[in-house]
Amino acid sequence: MKQIARVCSVFILFTLIITACKDEAPSPAPVVEQKKVKIPAFNQDSAYHYVDKQVSFGPRVPGSDEHQACKEWMVSKFKSYGASVIEQDFDANIYTGDVFASTNIIAQFNPSIKKRVILSAHWDSRMIAEEDKDVNRIDDPILGADDGASGVGVLIEIARIISENPIDLGVDIILFDAEDQGKRGPNEPANNWCLGAQHWSRNQHVKGYKAKFGILLDMVGSKNPRFGKDQVSKEYAGLVQEKVWNLARNMGYTDMFVDEFTGMLTDDHYFVNVIAGIPMIDIINQPKGSKTGFMQHWHTHGDDMSIIDKRSLRVVGQVVSAVIYKESGNQF
Repeated sequence: MKQIARVCSVFILFTLIITACKDEAPSPAPVVEQKKVKIPAFNQDSAYHYVDKQVSFGPRVPGSDEHQACKEWMVSKFKSYGASVIEQDFDANIYTGDVFASTNIIAQFNPSIKKRVILSAHWDSRMIAEEDKDVNRIDDPILGADDGASGVGVLIEIARIISENPIDLGVDIILFDAEDQGKRGPNEPANNWCLGAQHWSRNQHVKGYKAKFGILLDMVGSKNPRFGKDQVSKEYAGLVQEKVWNLARNMGYTDMFVDEFTGMLTDDHYFVNVIAGIPMIDIINQPKGSKTGFMQHWHTHGDDMSIIDKRSLRVVGQVVSAVIYKESGNQF
């Protein structure tokens, strides 16, 4: 009987140990169901109006009356949408030896939120039309409906969207000035261009400023654009580039956002990446087989409202809107 009692005692002790081990085992982590992020609709007619409004002032060459009038309108428009606006004035030293009074416009949404992204474009238009077929007009400034105004129009519409659809994310819309006043040529230095981006990258509007990433829009308004993957974006912000292009593909926009490498180019994002150290990609139209690498209307007087396509504005605006609202919900 003692033997049986000893066996029973061991069995009971073993059972208690097993039970205790089971009680101490960690319970499985609760499954957190992600809420579906609502992405507001992008209004192409509104964006088109904002492009047209900029063009209506005339060429926006830094230092001109037209440039000043357009600046005042944009600042007022951003403020009407609840943004905190900073006008970052600077002198742009042009390759001609001229000094242009210039201004970077920074429209901040949710400035107290630490997690931030940048949406940017340049708002000046070129002071000459060196690609124009009419030699009598090559020294005249261009309207820049696509080259400058299209990206700005998309961003002003996104500002309107944010004002009506609160977002849990810090968004800084930065309009760079004096981007398009450089000297062309194979041996000309890259820092002839993008003077506003260079100035901001060295003098950010907030001390110790940080942003998770940035998106630059340049020449996004003409019909059937080809947005390829440029080398600067790939090298400095490759993960962001892939995520944006994948998102565009999932949204059905593979006719515009193509999975093709388009090589190196100098644009505002280069200086933001290299000087400020903020990963920024470029959404820029680069048609295949183009002699200049850009559209036929590039740096000509043909860059007017006649070449602006509402669908192109909508697609770009909808993709960028999806990025920021998904980022706000930690789903980008």
